[in-house]
Amino acid sequence: MRADRLITDCRLATMVPGGTPYGTIEDGAILVREGRIAWVGARADLPSHQAVETDRLDGRWVTPGLIDCHTHLVFGGDRSGEFEQRLGGATYEEIARAGGGIVSSVAATRAASEDDLYASALTRLEGLKATGVTTVEIKSGYGLDRESELKMLRVARRIGREAGVRVRTSYLGLHAVPPGYRADRAAYVDLAIDDILPAAHAEGLIDAVDAYCEPIAFSTDEVGRLFDQARALGLPVKLHADQLSDGGGAELAARHAALSADHVEHTTEVGVRAMAEAGVVAVLLPGAYLMLRETTPPPIELLRRYEVEMAVATDCNPGTSPVASMTAALNLACVQFRLTPEEALAGATRIAAKALALKGDIGTIEAGKTADLAVWDIERPAELCYWLGKPMLHRRYVAGVRA
Repeated sequence: MRADRLITDCRLATMVPGGTPYGTIEDGAILVREGRIAWVGARADLPSHQAVETDRLDGRWVTPGLIDCHTHLVFGGDRSGEFEQRLGGATYEEIARAGGGIVSSVAATRAASEDDLYASALTRLEGLKATGVTTVEIKSGYGLDRESELKMLRVARRIGREAGVRVRTSYLGLHAVPPGYRADRAAYVDLAIDDILPAAHAEGLIDAVDAYCEPIAFSTDEVGRLFDQARALGLPVKLHADQLSDGGGAELAARHAALSADHVEHTTEVGVRAMAEAGVVAVLLPGAYLMLRETTPPPIELLRRYEVEMAVATDCNPGTSPVASMTAALNLACVQFRLTPEEALAGATRIAAKALALKGDIGTIEAGKTADLAVWDIERPAELCYWLGKPMLHRRYVAGVRA
């Protein structure tokens, strides 16, 4: 077997379900050819091969590259002032209704150039990369007009070309009603659905369509219209669902066969059952839960009972989750939501891949999949969820190349 790279003398957490915990291979090896895993298994079973390069990892652990499947990485400005307000007792909803929240990021994002947005996003991306991320989803939603939404999405595509990560983009035009449309929100909904979405799709800037469904944001009817248009364009959908209240978001996501319903703190058993029947992934966002000092966690036991798969993501954003560490998100998911470390790591690998419609390509260490890998200075996989702030990453591979 010819290979571009042999990765050997390592312990593998393949995250393939159904076998050993974490899909562990204690003394493993990987052959990589043309960016994909050509063979993986016990080192003793290595087939006859010729490898251009050999990386001996001295017993280190290798996992699939981590996948941050929900971020708002591209934005202008800063909202640390709102952080101070919340610490002073103001709620997120009060700040939003007073003109803060999402719309307070809009002016800064509109004013920033593409180069400015790219440069600021890279500073946050470095934190994700340093914690093993090889794939990141990036949403629009801080432009809220045609020019600015397209600008954000172009920057996200540039990150995917130039910054050493795989990027999936989501159009989030229904994120908030922008200034200038508060007296005529229907006109903005029409603009977001009938103008901006087709324009972004025509430029090839969108991998999925998202929306924020809450009383302070958009209704199920408005989001339903958006999702109908997305489906007409052949685009999958996902939803910010039931974060602050039970607004039927999980059921809406299920009706539209969404890739994921994200947040889901207030989702009821009816919503969980609908998600299970439709195969919708629940994306848990413990950073936002922490920063908003919420007290109603997602219904983890219901999600387990109905076998709804649970992903974990940072929700990296300027207002409610200034989290730029994937391992911090794993820790918070375990501590706050009581996920097991194996559940959390699966949520940042194979289940996150499903939430991005990439499960056939990444998320586990299996022959045929892209060789996106993270190498760790740890003694057991649970350390990735245990330590908060400790550097653990030794190196990353993106499509078999050190990145």
